Amino acid sequence: MYGIILSLAILIALPLFFIATLWKTAFKSRLEWLLDALTSIMFLTWLFQSGHWHLIGYFFRYVWIGLLIIALVISWRKTRDLPFRTTNTEKQKMTIGVYVVLLLIFGLCNTFVFTSYSVKEEAIELAFPLKQGTYYVGHGGNNVQMNYHNEYEDQKYSLDVLKLTKLGTRANGLYPKDLPKYAIYGDELFSPCNGKVVETRNHLPDLTPSESDSEHPEGNYVALVCEQHEATLFLAHMQEGSVVVAEEDEVEMGQLLGRVGNSGNTTEPHLHIHAELNGVGVPLIFNDRFLVRNSLIKTGK
Repeated sequence: MYGIILSLAILIALPLFFIATLWKTAFKSRLEWLLDALTSIMFLTWLFQSGHWHLIGYFFRYVWIGLLIIALVISWRKTRDLPFRTTNTEKQKMTIGVYVVLLLIFGLCNTFVFTSYSVKEEAIELAFPLKQGTYYVGHGGNNVQMNYHNEYEDQKYSLDVLKLTKLGTRANGLYPKDLPKYAIYGDELFSPCNGKVVETRNHLPDLTPSESDSEHPEGNYVALVCEQHEATLFLAHMQEGSVVVAEEDEVEMGQLLGRVGNSGNTTEPHLHIHAELNGVGVPLIFNDRFLVRNSLIKTGK
């Protein structure tokens, strides 16, 4: 819950602070305005791409972009006739120094974000395994800033997939205990490839958020080896008793495997999917897309 509160502060309080500062500050020079404007732009660019927008509504991020544009226009009108530079007081020099430091920080953060959008390694081509609505990537990409799984070599390109409600959130409520309030809970999960089942687990209970089972990190799962690649593909955190395939079964793309649940080392219902070969993560591409955090996948039966 602490992590959610921190994310809400980053998604709401910080954008409000940057935009209000830009909007209301009485700048002494155009240089001050330029540094503030660039800092606000860099921060909102980073947050737009890397924020956990499923908590307050996926489309809310566009509200901040709209307000930023308005603040830029209004603040520029108030400062365009000012000199570019003035003799600065010690306080103004300190303010300019803070802007420069923030620009460096958010510039570096944006660099990390942009590097997460592509991979050099050969990826496995797959069909998306869910078909009942609009899905959202909570963790994904080729950098730890967009995908915490990248800290672990065997799960480097893992995806955590959620489903969005009509309001663009992943649940009815901020962090409900009732599993059916999560949009993805119970959704049917289909094989993303033709292949062979090599492992399954089906007996672990679905846990109440924020409980987790670190001794069985995958929870209930299906592991496949697809025809097109020798890596093992894991689809994890499935619903108790929902797995309908068994080890050694041959499966076809689109064949039902089970349902999304909340078993294993997970804090809320979602689909975890990753591939590994000899203990090293392998990139995944779904319908020609390398998915990263905040990617949307719209499906329908």
